[in-house]
Parts: sequence; structure tokens; C-alpha cells
Amino acid sequence: MKIAIVILNWNGKELLEQFLPSIIKFSNEASIYVADNASTDHSVAFIKEAFPLVKIIQNQKNGGYAKGYNDALKHIDEDIYCLLNSDVEVSKNWLNPVIEVFKNNSNTAIVQPKILDFKDKTAFEYAGAAGGFIDKYGYPFCRGRIFNTIEKDKGQYNDVTNIFWASGACFFIRKNLFKTLNGFDESFFAHMEEIDLCWRAFNLGYETKYAGNSTVYHIGGATLNSSNPKKTYLNFRNNLFMITKNAEGWIFFLVFARLILDGLAGIKFLLEFKVLHTFAIIKSHFSFYKNLPRLLKQRRSINKKKNYYHRTSIIWLYYIRKHKYFNCL
Repeated sequence: MKIAIVILNWNGKELLEQFLPSIIKFSNEASIYVADNASTDHSVAFIKEAFPLVKIIQNQKNGGYAKGYNDALKHIDEDIYCLLNSDVEVSKNWLNPVIEVFKNNSNTAIVQPKILDFKDKTAFEYAGAAGGFIDKYGYPFCRGRIFNTIEKDKGQYNDVTNIFWASGACFFIRKNLFKTLNGFDESFFAHMEEIDLCWRAFNLGYETKYAGNSTVYHIGGATLNSSNPKKTYLNFRNNLFMITKNAEGWIFFLVFARLILDGLAGIKFLLEFKVLHTFAIIKSHFSFYKNLPRLLKQRRSINKKKNYYHRTSIIWLYYIRKHKYFNCL
């Protein structure tokens, strides 16, 4: 079973300098690629000089996470793709537990390791933690992280188990399924495209698993941090894209409920004097309306399965019932 570690880079020379050494040191079982998204910071020249054994794929433009990986993976033939953020440090023996999950579970198409915070290695990291789920309204949350409450790693998730989505920070997928699904939806650009891909895999009957005996450390927000209104725009817009395409049943009430809840989030931003984030939500809704005919066309081509979500609203459980941790849900 051959593995390709593929690191998408856009003007990330300093991150590559910091994190490529651990990847090279602890990844003898894999081939290592850097897929460069038309960087202008001399990243490619640096890799060629400092890490000559790392293979380079140069994309013609910065198409974001989704198109960047779609373009790059066309040139890679290994059986398993590991899509790894450039701000991730890996640990000794991180690949073998993931390989074992794939070998022992033929129906498993996607795997995520344990993702801890690089800046506090005793805590889970926001983007993925110990594996992802969604609630009845399409809100993502994780074992180890619900909204902004992040758990300490005390070994409570040192297991191998089914999850609904795997984090794009460190995302293993079988090459054949990636091609079957035609890769990421490039209209997402960045954020939640991995959840959309996992959902489409689920709708085809495949499993996504978490391997808690494999650990990586993620900085998070190194490319686009949470204070940036563009991130708010992409998260709100792409969530609407995702549920419209993939959710089971008649989706009018689901989408309507989400639009209302998004409006309440916009009011919350206003009360916090984050006006640009409120405008980002409004902008995301206009983009959703513009793309709705295309999304409905995509929806008709996707088989949809029941029981994909946590049956209760995570907003209700978190903010009203005060259930802050995954084991309380």
C-alpha cells in the first residue's frame, strides 16, 4: 500500500522550513510531494535547494485548497493520498496506525489521525481534534472540540472509531475513491470541502474513521485565521452549499432554519462590534442564492442516506443545556 504525502503550499516558505524536517524524518513509508499553488515567495526554489528529495508539483494558479489538490493529485499514482497542511508537525510512527486501519477495513475510504495543538500539545486542535460530526442543522463539531470549547488530551480518544468527517489538516483518502468522487468541489475554494467530500463518500456507502494512535500537531489558521472576515464568509457560504447538495429529504425547512440561525449569528457579531463579519454573512447568503440552481442540479445527481447527523441541535446542547464536551452529548 503506497502512500503519497501531499503538502499544499501557497507562499508558505517559512512553514515548509519549519515543518518539512519532521515529515521527512518520520515518513519513510511514503513519498513526499509539495503541491505549489503559484507561490511568489520563492518557495519552490527553497524546496529544491533545501529538500532535494521532495517532489514538486507546480499548479498554474492559486485555486485554493479544493482546486489546488484536485490539480496536483492528477499527477500522483500512490494508493493512498495523505493531504497534509503545511503547518503540521508529525510524530514518530504516525503513518503505521493509519495504514493498519486501511488494511483491516476494506470499506474505509478516509482516515484522520488525532490532531493536537502545536502551541499546546496537551490540547486538541480546533480543526478536526479527534474526528468530526454534524448536527441536524449541518453544524460541524468534533470529539474534543465543540464550538470554542477545546478539551485536553487525556487519552479519552485513543481509539479507532467511525466518524462522519475528517479534517483537511491531515486527511487520508484512497486514490480510487477520490477519483470516483471527482475530487473536491472547487466552488468551495477553501473550508468545508473536506466535509462535503466525506459526506459524498458516506452517501455512497463508504466509511470515514479516526485513528487515535496516530498523532499530529497543527498550528491552525496559518493561512487564514478566525479574525479574518473572509474565513467567516467561506464558512457560512460553504456550509449552505454542503447541506443543499447532500442532506437527505426535503431541504426547504433545513435551509430556511440555517438562514435564520445565520441571521442570529450576524446580530451576535454586530453586538460584538464585528461589523465586517456581519457583512461577510450577508455576502455569503447572496452567493448562496446565486449558486442555488447549480447546487440543486448537483443535489439531483447525489444519492442521499439517512442517519448522517447527530439528532439534536448542537447549538441547543451547547448554549442552552451547557453541554460543552463530547461525552456529555
